[in-house]
Amino acid sequence: MTLGELLAVLRRRWYLMMPITLIGLLAGGYLYTSVPVTYASQSSVSLLDSTAVAKLAPTFGNPIANAGGSLVVTADVLIRTLQSTDAAKSLSGMGVTDRYTVGFAAQASGPLVGLAVTGTDRDKVLKETETLTRFAGEQLQALQSASQVAPQYKVTAAPIVLPQTPVSQMKARYQRVAAVIIAATAAGFFLSFATESYVLTRRRRREGADRLPKPPPRPLLPGRGLLRRQLDATTVLTGYLALAFFIPSNLALPALGGVGTPANVFALLGLLWYVASWLTGRITPAYGTRGPRLVICVLAAAVLMAYVADATRSSSHEEVLAADRGLIGLLVWVALVVLASAGIQDRDRLDTLMRRIIVMGTVVAAIGYYDFFFATNIADSIHIPGLNSSVASVTTLDRGSFVRPRSTTAQPLEFGGMLAILLPFAVQQAFDPVRKGASALRRWGPVVLMGGALPLTVSRTSIIGAAIVILVLLPRWKPQRRWAAIGLLTVSVGVFKVLIPGLIGTITTLFSTFLSNSDSSTQARTVKYSAIVPYLKERPLFGRGFGTFTPDLYFYTDNQYMLSLAEMGLLGLVALFTLYFCGIHQGGAIRRIARTESDRELGQAFFASALVALVASATFDALMFPMFAGMFFLTLGAGGSYLGFLRREGARPAGPGAEPVTRQSAVPAARTAPPQLVES
Repeated sequence: MTLGELLAVLRRRWYLMMPITLIGLLAGGYLYTSVPVTYASQSSVSLLDSTAVAKLAPTFGNPIANAGGSLVVTADVLIRTLQSTDAAKSLSGMGVTDRYTVGFAAQASGPLVGLAVTGTDRDKVLKETETLTRFAGEQLQALQSASQVAPQYKVTAAPIVLPQTPVSQMKARYQRVAAVIIAATAAGFFLSFATESYVLTRRRRREGADRLPKPPPRPLLPGRGLLRRQLDATTVLTGYLALAFFIPSNLALPALGGVGTPANVFALLGLLWYVASWLTGRITPAYGTRGPRLVICVLAAAVLMAYVADATRSSSHEEVLAADRGLIGLLVWVALVVLASAGIQDRDRLDTLMRRIIVMGTVVAAIGYYDFFFATNIADSIHIPGLNSSVASVTTLDRGSFVRPRSTTAQPLEFGGMLAILLPFAVQQAFDPVRKGASALRRWGPVVLMGGALPLTVSRTSIIGAAIVILVLLPRWKPQRRWAAIGLLTVSVGVFKVLIPGLIGTITTLFSTFLSNSDSSTQARTVKYSAIVPYLKERPLFGRGFGTFTPDLYFYTDNQYMLSLAEMGLLGLVALFTLYFCGIHQGGAIRRIARTESDRELGQAFFASALVALVASATFDALMFPMFAGMFFLTLGAGGSYLGFLRREGARPAGPGAEPVTRQSAVPAARTAPPQLVES
């Protein structure tokens, strides 16, 4: 469906689109003028060890030197105490009547508690923050006195950041206004095309069009303007990929928060285009492609149940907004799966999309090399008017003597994980017989750049992802190719050891300290796992709400499975495993029913990619990073589309007189013309 046809429908149904949109604009304007400006003040309190413990090694009298370990658990107990109803009543009696939040300070691995108060009176907010900060120290002493702790063993609370001057918070106002306007516009859009679909169906029945050939589409006027150009799902997804890869994923629209990246907004517009094309009969989901859409429905059910669970508890305003953003993120994932699995009607166009993913991913990998060797983050120099960073502070991260690159992603872990799930497809395309005419640089350049960028991140996630790709792909190759690959991998390790001294040793140390349980990063994660258990016990089935367990309010989990348990409960964990196993199943099914060796290798690539996502989710909160999540759901939908093409090919007779199986034969030879849109 072209943009011109889409606009023509909206023009014919103006009596629906214009009034509903106008109502949304008026409601948004009313909210903007009626909602008062809010002010927020923050402070931070650090827990310090007792004087008796501080005398021992390794602190030797300095309690700040031992701000970790069991004090993190003590800080969690203090946070829960301050979040209790009894504490709220006590604070209300002390004059703290505005909304306040208590949680672990953002990006803090130690017992640093963040306190914040939000209200409409600037002076009152500052006084309430001072009261809350003082009350936190008093509650800590009261808890220890109730347990009859000796004075020399009492933990103390020291203000690290004093109550700050309240600053205006316009983001909440913008989010409310944007939500109302977007909801009204979307409602008018859907209602307009639903009406168009109803009128089309009624007209066909009245004229007996169900028994007659469909009329050809109205010829377009001469010219190839933007409004007359035919759109398909591959074109829409290519636009999404360009925005996702080349605009830093930490840049987003202020009114939408972290999910408001340009790529996500474009994906939502693509979903509207698909719905409009489907309602007017221009696109029909092909047979055998519904697997990814079924599992995304399971995830949607888990997210919606978690949203209801969040609405039934006394959640903070920040958690309510986070749950709303979670719904937007879900719609983005739905858009990617639907467009890739149901929107692509031609096998060649699907192959084109996969090649474009690898080409753009290669450019992102090349940017990572620049970051590594020049010890910088090129994404920090990219500033786009109208977009703000959704991350408080993104700086270069070091490990050993190396700067960990992140390219245009939000974090080195996301950079490595994203490349790991794309690497199998780069290898498959390099061996694809269809691309034999391409030069060796075009075929093997992406493999070298992506594979070589993985060790540069100096992370266990990247190395584990690369190992999974190797272990899945190698056994399916013929001995000649397998031994050649093993030899090249061995040479590559030697090249890294010579060109980048110390890199291989640093990576080896990462795994040796992990296996010996002497790694500080692993120990910090273990402490967080024990701290998250009480939240799981509170709401084991549906969780606290998808997207609400944010580091600003709680802490980093660094594990997608633990995060899903906290936010969506057991139902969410089941939905997450269903997603990953669906991708693994699709890869195995493609490999099993494929008639050509190229398609078998493609199935193995989908299998390896999904397995990487399954394992990587245990090393960081993978789906909370937009680029990693986008590539996973896009490949999940593409796997379902490939499986549908192969199933339709397999349904054809394979006798001597049968039509030979080619990539073009996966597309129906004769296509019915799209229905003519109704004139008003």
